[in-house]
Amino acid sequence: MTKPLDIAPLSEWGFFTLPRPCVIAGPCSAESEEQLFRTAAELKEIGINVFRAGIWKPRTHPGSFEGVGLEGLRWMRRIKQELGLKVCTEVASEKHVFECLKHGVDMVWLGARTSANPFLVQEIAEALRDTDIPVLVKNPVNPDLDLWIGALERLNREGIRKIGVIHRGFSSLGEKKYRNSPHWQVAVDLRSRYPQLPFFCDPSHMSGCKDYIQELSQKSMNLGFDGLMVESHCDPSCALSDAKQQLTPAELISMLTSLTVRDEDTDSREYRENIEQLRMRIDSCDEELLRTLAARMQISRKIGECKKESNIAIIQASRWDTVLEGVLKSADIYGLDREFVAKVFNAIHEASVQEQNKILSE
Repeated sequence: MTKPLDIAPLSEWGFFTLPRPCVIAGPCSAESEEQLFRTAAELKEIGINVFRAGIWKPRTHPGSFEGVGLEGLRWMRRIKQELGLKVCTEVASEKHVFECLKHGVDMVWLGARTSANPFLVQEIAEALRDTDIPVLVKNPVNPDLDLWIGALERLNREGIRKIGVIHRGFSSLGEKKYRNSPHWQVAVDLRSRYPQLPFFCDPSHMSGCKDYIQELSQKSMNLGFDGLMVESHCDPSCALSDAKQQLTPAELISMLTSLTVRDEDTDSREYRENIEQLRMRIDSCDEELLRTLAARMQISRKIGECKKESNIAIIQASRWDTVLEGVLKSADIYGLDREFVAKVFNAIHEASVQEQNKILSE
């Protein structure tokens, strides 16, 4: 059962001017005072008022650039004072939190490696107790929804109400289009449980290169996300970390203006009548699917009984290969995605095997 969270709506944060998307932008890392101020000034010119920069960088390999540390916080404080921008950075420890509070940082976020560690999340939550600054939580490295929710619960339990999440994709093995696989369904599931939770997408880390940032940003807008956290650098070619995924401020505003932002709802009578009719048809299809699945499972049990009587093993690999091959050919005929159909039928096959195993074990 989903535990309720006491979450302050985005309108109470005092950070963003609606309409969507609410944008947080800035370089992957604070590298120098000149680089930071130049980027911040250029972002302010295009209307960005929430500036991000990594002060401490949790890198995969030792010896990589790991941030400038406390000096960067002093630069961020000057940007806040002189340019009037809200400033935010990533924290991964109690010490980071205390330093950010001391230097007037307006908002912090927990990175993917941190949100995957309940001990670190608890330490940070306790350090933030009785503060009023917003906290964003990136998804854990792996697609573990309960772990993501657990991080939110730990923060909320310490009285932190200005909580939001950042979807930055998940690590996966093998070659892939994106640096981190979107697995949008995980984010959709989280949003369905906590519809009041402010939702941001990080297309920079999700894509790993600037080529796909617009595509992923548009997808997040289609799904009703509240905003974006985008990495932007005054000169990405000179960046000390993640150079390929950072946009110049000019590229950022071009990308933002290309987005189509869709309404969450409408009072249009025509829309409501059409959508209700279509949803009724979907409900009918779902009911038919369930009846078909139930009938298929009943036949699968009878096959299990037949195998038990004849002392036959459950798995006949050649038979399943033939079934799947035929199913995928049919998927092409019906215009269905092969990968999607394969996942569905593999899940059905696994459930059938489990049912037959129960029968053979009786």
